[in-house]
Amino acid sequence: MFGELPRVYEPINHIVSLGLDFSWRKRAARLASRGGGTLWLDVSTGTGEMAAYLRRLAGPGTTVIASDFSTPMLAKAREKREAGSRRMTGRSNESESGRKEGARHGRPEVSRIDFVLADTGRLPFVSDCLDLVTISLATRNINTSRKSLISCLKEFHRVLRPGGRFINLETSQPSSPLVRRLFHQYVRRVLRPVGIAFSRSRGAYHYLASTICDFYDAHELAEIMEEAGFKNVTFDRFFLGVAALHRAEKAGELEEAAWSFPRQEPWRQESSAQKRS
Repeated sequence: MFGELPRVYEPINHIVSLGLDFSWRKRAARLASRGGGTLWLDVSTGTGEMAAYLRRLAGPGTTVIASDFSTPMLAKAREKREAGSRRMTGRSNESESGRKEGARHGRPEVSRIDFVLADTGRLPFVSDCLDLVTISLATRNINTSRKSLISCLKEFHRVLRPGGRFINLETSQPSSPLVRRLFHQYVRRVLRPVGIAFSRSRGAYHYLASTICDFYDAHELAEIMEEAGFKNVTFDRFFLGVAALHRAEKAGELEEAAWSFPRQEPWRQESSAQKRS
């Protein structure tokens, strides 16, 4: 189904959020970038919006991994990344010079994005290797059941190093019954017809609208994250509660010697699906 959506997936997110998803993602990326680290994963990246924000905020030597199970989605993300690079040719040339100069003097590379085709529930990374995992406006799509969502969250927890952080941005359920009812009516009456006008896939947008209306509220999602093993779960609500930004951590601290790997991508279990930008 998601193979049919890359061209219009982000426009639909813009419609659902009344255009506020841009600011929500920027805020999520700023929160995610606090705490540093050099291996960041944006899971279910879609067309790469969040990964692009993360890259802009990442420090030198940081790798942002953008993973998705949909080949067409990753192709669209890579296309957008390359288009952005072409629009910034001068800066790209300057960055390339900086990379070469830094390499000669032993300094780390500037941040980059790696595109990885991956099943969200079976990530191709070793345990305890990532500093950050993010997911934005895609959690509801892996919520085929509460059990399946917990399973995916446990997988995110597995690949995080102890002390690593998890950032989740998703639509939510307003606490006010009136606002919730109005939000659901908006989704059903506006999103579906607009989505169908954008695409021939009537069933796909029926599905997307249903996932929005049936998803958890912020408190329920926080409880699910804790059930998956995360600690220190907090959240902020956006725009009368129609979206929520959760932050959580993997308990513990990992000694530097345990995760200061060489730069030859030791975190990857498989490399056949990689596309690098």
